[in-house]
Amino acid sequence: MKKKKFNVGIIGCGLIGKKRAKALVSNGSLIACSDLDVSRAQYLSKDTDAKVLSWRDLVSSKEIDIVIIATNHNSLAEIARAAASNGKHILIEKPGAKNVLELESIESIAKKNSVKIHVGFNHRFHRSLLKAREIIDSGEIGELMFIRGRYGHGGRIGYEKEWRANPDLSGGGELIDQGTHLIDLTRWFLGDISDVQGLACNFFWDMKVEDNAFMTLKTSKNKVAFLHVSCTEWKNLFSFEIYGKLGKLDLSGLGGSYGQEKITLYKMLPEMGPPKTISWEYPMADNSWELEISDFFQNIRLNKDPTTSLADAHAVLSTIESIYK
Repeated sequence: MKKKKFNVGIIGCGLIGKKRAKALVSNGSLIACSDLDVSRAQYLSKDTDAKVLSWRDLVSSKEIDIVIIATNHNSLAEIARAAASNGKHILIEKPGAKNVLELESIESIAKKNSVKIHVGFNHRFHRSLLKAREIIDSGEIGELMFIRGRYGHGGRIGYEKEWRANPDLSGGGELIDQGTHLIDLTRWFLGDISDVQGLACNFFWDMKVEDNAFMTLKTSKNKVAFLHVSCTEWKNLFSFEIYGKLGKLDLSGLGGSYGQEKITLYKMLPEMGPPKTISWEYPMADNSWELEISDFFQNIRLNKDPTTSLADAHAVLSTIESIYK
């Protein structure tokens, strides 16, 4: 049986909106796009028959099945509420809203209108993270004990004047930006967080939000994650280490400026000592965006809950808010 091809509208036509459009491949058709900067919407639509619409006209269009929302954080919730009220399925970029209260306003409308909302915690779909999930589920490194994660970039000239540096637009700094991914990955591997300790600090950038955040997260089963996110890293970095009672997984890189994606398994031997070491490297282009949108489309077809849901976003934002408070 031929798969249904979804009609998609994208709101927010910057870097991430472009990635989402490219990822539609054969599963979806871009038929409308919108951006406050009309020239960006026009650029995204130029190689397709997509219409350029206001976001309100886009979410109410009867032609559209799915709305992708890739805007600044301050407008995520308003647009999602309108799209859900119009019965649209939604892929909304992380963190889903500026805060928990905004997110809850989306949840109630989505439930009332029986629409599915996938939150863009895209890192779960990277090859190295999927490999880690496979190894852990096989039991090869045993019961998990703790995680150590670092994620950061070096900013750029004028970074302190961008929208991410304005709390009214972003809801916070590095913690609500890259920190959301580390918190989500921690929950994916260790389970729900029951205890949160953290610091949000500003060391370098002249802005009203933090440029570094440090977290110690603990589950009810005393599994721990120690996480650090930074926009004073200077050289882009992704490092995620997962420790089990029988071995360790060391993940690094995300492709591009973060370096080649790689995962190494250090498998404990019965006599201990130097572990057995196996590495997998992924020099090919990042396909996580295609895998993610295909997963969402399939969940809609099968009437399944989204893989990364509003409930996941709620847990992540709750963790972030407890640190900000």
